[in-house]
Amino acid sequence: MNRTRGTTLYVAFLAALFFVTGVSEGYAKPSASMKFTINREENIKDTKETLILPYAFPSESMGTTVGVGALAKGYGQDQLLVAASAWGSADEAVGGVFGLWDYKLPATNRLFFSILGSVGDYPRQRAYSDITTKGNSGSAGSNDSDEDDFLETSGEDNWWEMKLEYVLPIGAMKGDGMANYELKRGILVSEAAGGKEWNPLTSGATVIVLKNFNRYQKFETDEGDVDGTMHPLELGILYNNTDFYSNPSEGSSQYLSITHDFGWLESDETWTFMEFEASKYFSLGANDLARQQVVALNMWTGSSPSWETTTNADGQVEASHDPPYLAGARLGGFYRMRAYPTNRFNDRSVIYTTAEYRFTPEWNPIGETSWLSWLKMDWMQLVGFVEGGRVAEEYDVSELFSDWKVDGGFGLRAMVAGAVVRFDYAVSEEGSAGWVMFGHPF
Repeated sequence: MNRTRGTTLYVAFLAALFFVTGVSEGYAKPSASMKFTINREENIKDTKETLILPYAFPSESMGTTVGVGALAKGYGQDQLLVAASAWGSADEAVGGVFGLWDYKLPATNRLFFSILGSVGDYPRQRAYSDITTKGNSGSAGSNDSDEDDFLETSGEDNWWEMKLEYVLPIGAMKGDGMANYELKRGILVSEAAGGKEWNPLTSGATVIVLKNFNRYQKFETDEGDVDGTMHPLELGILYNNTDFYSNPSEGSSQYLSITHDFGWLESDETWTFMEFEASKYFSLGANDLARQQVVALNMWTGSSPSWETTTNADGQVEASHDPPYLAGARLGGFYRMRAYPTNRFNDRSVIYTTAEYRFTPEWNPIGETSWLSWLKMDWMQLVGFVEGGRVAEEYDVSELFSDWKVDGGFGLRAMVAGAVVRFDYAVSEEGSAGWVMFGHPF
């Protein structure tokens, strides 16, 4: 049995590319993650890997885009990934990204450092927000807002983040800061990291994260440029008590965090956002047709306690100490409310729930075709899902649980060399959307 050190290189590149382009559109998963390596029984060799790869993809904000990326994985540390990419389009979009993921700091087995960022000019930036009338709390982006109530112009979007993650020496991580999973045909065959009992002292992994996120956006409007900057800090704790972090079949996870912008540097103002996310997984077992069947449930809620509203002399409601529309309580995009555009809904408070049925058939035509074996596709997966939630002006239970937005759809996912890639398609009353992404949404 040989070690893959996470994923093969081309999958790692796709992960990096989807991650950095995803952050630029509104990242939504917990900032903390479990650290691990994977041993695939089917692996052929164990080598460090490098790659330079051209690519092309369609994008709503950039048009048809071409670029080139490069990365190196496994140099110095098994889990370490370094990647960079540059792109351009006929619509005059241009940009680049750079990232370093999960560098284990010297003289420690539990402290990991990551840094990544992007600069870019985009011909069609969209904001579901009244950003041209700063401070006004209007209808754009609210739960009852019109789907055509948005600003779309050319502009800049530059961001970078860095974070420290510390894996506590408790539970399954008591002896080591990283888990090691052993897979056969993409299914976990080694001892699970968690899932049998909910007890952070004896099961699962607990990770503390401190993240600094910095972002500058500029919209070029007919009335002049409108820009905004934020430099918030996030402090969070993740307890992941699932059997297999990449593809859970049982157990649960919880994430609690507080994000605060102190108004440092060019930040527009101070604000605070608090959030809680929980997931639960139920294994329905295997049968003649399925290697694995899982029901996966997820909920997320949050609110901004710093948010204040006042009514000016003209009768307009003005908000202050509120997170920008692309931070805080927001729905829409490839993680939450997938039938809607990114950050379609945003307000002071939010509630979100989803349920997925993940069916992994015994049949794997690509993985069992000899001339496609280089893909290392361990399984394909069929997914059906429903989602519901809403944003609101207050954290009021009666309001948050009324007049929900809902959508539903299906997904086609695959495990490629130990990593999950997915295509999800969802439909709602406002239309439909398809997303290609790395990893399960939760």
